[in-house]
Amino acid sequence: MDLKQADAIATAISVRSGEISVQAVITAALERITANNEAFNCFTAVTTQTALAQAEKIDRTIAQNNNPGILAGVPFAVKNLYDIADLTTLAGAKINSENPSAKRDATAIARLQQAGAVLVGALNMDEYAYGFVTENYHYGATRNPHDPTRIAGGSSGGSAAAVAAGFVPLTLGTDTNGSIRVPASLCGILGFKPTYGRLSRSGVALFSSSFDHVGPFARSVRDIAATFDILQGADPSDPVCTTRPPELCLPQLNHGIEGLQIAVADGYFAQGAQPEALAAVAQVAQALQVTATVTIPEAHRARAAAYIITASEGANLHFANLRSRPQDFDPATCGRFLAGALIPSHWYVQAQRFRQWYRDCLREIFQHVDIILAPTTPCVAPPLGQEMMLINGEEVPIRAHLGMYTQPLSFIGLPVLSVPMQRPGALPLGVQIIAAPYNEALILRVAAVLEAQGIVSAPVP
Repeated sequence: MDLKQADAIATAISVRSGEISVQAVITAALERITANNEAFNCFTAVTTQTALAQAEKIDRTIAQNNNPGILAGVPFAVKNLYDIADLTTLAGAKINSENPSAKRDATAIARLQQAGAVLVGALNMDEYAYGFVTENYHYGATRNPHDPTRIAGGSSGGSAAAVAAGFVPLTLGTDTNGSIRVPASLCGILGFKPTYGRLSRSGVALFSSSFDHVGPFARSVRDIAATFDILQGADPSDPVCTTRPPELCLPQLNHGIEGLQIAVADGYFAQGAQPEALAAVAQVAQALQVTATVTIPEAHRARAAAYIITASEGANLHFANLRSRPQDFDPATCGRFLAGALIPSHWYVQAQRFRQWYRDCLREIFQHVDIILAPTTPCVAPPLGQEMMLINGEEVPIRAHLGMYTQPLSFIGLPVLSVPMQRPGALPLGVQIIAAPYNEALILRVAAVLEAQGIVSAPVP
């Protein structure tokens, strides 16, 4: 088995069958990271000793004929805003490096470990998760494994690139306005943002609490489904995490899509992208035999309102440090936080009122449609250091516009999966599969059909 290309489920099956030991799997992952991380700058910390100790423990469990868990021996890593016991939670910031070590693992890490997965490290990101590029001023830029001269996307760039590069088959990130879906698209892997409040964020350094989601990156639909199933469940330490009973998605992947009403988002979501991004959506629609379209009204205003709310909440969270030590922020982050601190309060209130109206509009749309398709990013990964790009013949800032199709969907917490298109010889691009809240299973069923047809696949760099 090629551990670099194997997905998490395949790795766990080989471990449980005795084909390979957990120690061998984890040692191989650590060796890949040591040999190649410098080229892509995904990891900011590698938990070598604890990973090897956990591997030995799981091997003993298997030797005793006890159940090691569905992800037995699978190496995984997390965005460095997740608390990892005995490590300082950086959140991509120099300021946070002065904080004491975390006392315990984040809930999401603990649940994956209970399922047999082995944590091997923490991953690079945009400072305080405020960005779409992962060109971190303090810890360096994460490079795209498909073209190291280009960005990996962000803010979960290290998480996406680590899977795309074959370091680990599974990582965790966070998504505020597209921070899982954008890097998933640019790095050619799957990135999942479940319904807001579906998964616990306890032990995660938040950017904008009313938006933030946690979610996984992987190379296969079954890995995404299995990870989502493991992470589900109420958590009293995260008041946002609902008590809704978990719905297992992995067993539903073979249910197909017969009877589902699927439409392509037009209007705002069919404008402003490079031709190949719209062609990717058309390719998915053709594979699913979808001809219907749907208009999501006022998506451009939803994007603007999302900016107002997230900038205001983020600035408020870091206001004390903005006043006392602005020089210690990433300059790009500092400027946007300062702008957020100056947003009038009535703008914030109006944005929240619009949010409720927009939520009602989408609720009505989902009375008639089960799944909506839309581009994930308007273009392939731009070159590192590039600040502007052309959209509809107009030069616009890259940092602000990579999330133009993801922000209006984050705005009301919809579940969305970005799937990588099969594009031989071309840079990766993703398509968003969108559903009503708590309909993650429908999304994953559609993705499984596309994967089985070969339309969706994670290309190997």
